[in-house]
Amino acid sequence: MTDTIADLRKEYTKASLDIESADSNPFKQFERWFQEAQKGELLEPNAMVLSTTDKSGQPFQRTVLMKALDTDGIVFYTNYKSRKAQQIEENHQVSILFPWYAMERQVCIQGVAEKVSTATSLKYFTSRPHGSQLGAWVSQQSSVISSRNVLEMKLAEMKRKFKEGKVPLPDFWGGYKIKPTSFEFWQGRQSRLHDRLLYEKESENWKASRLAP
Repeated sequence: MTDTIADLRKEYTKASLDIESADSNPFKQFERWFQEAQKGELLEPNAMVLSTTDKSGQPFQRTVLMKALDTDGIVFYTNYKSRKAQQIEENHQVSILFPWYAMERQVCIQGVAEKVSTATSLKYFTSRPHGSQLGAWVSQQSSVISSRNVLEMKLAEMKRKFKEGKVPLPDFWGGYKIKPTSFEFWQGRQSRLHDRLLYEKESENWKASRLAP
């Protein structure tokens, strides 16, 4: 098995990336790649791996979905009592990774996570499907449960509770905006000589550098 895994390899030939052709603004460069990922019909192009750390410095990763992008940052939503939220409250510095493997690309972003306003969370919450709204009330995210039956019973309870009218926004649920301090764009190339562009925030400006693969 080990030899078989060691032999797994692929040459990356789909595209290239250099400072001259890349946008000087990393947000615009990210938007360009994200649009291409959408056009390429990638599965969940807005999926990103979020990394946080606990009090001891132990890192944790999980996949979440980007739900908003502007010139200030990237937004995702979660339960504010979840493990990820607790860790963000202890250390606001996070990292996210967009793994667009089918395009031989990835983007790694480091930044600081801050809660969005209740009004912003409410606006997004009301746009969610009814089942997703109920799901936010059902799950005490990251807590230990005895079986899936606990969730099914809680869901039935919430359906009864909110059968009349709209589902309200839970006070323990909302968004975080990640405000980037750096972007790294990675494009696979032949012979493992990949293209890597690093954008770092310097005051109000961004500096782009090429990194060795």
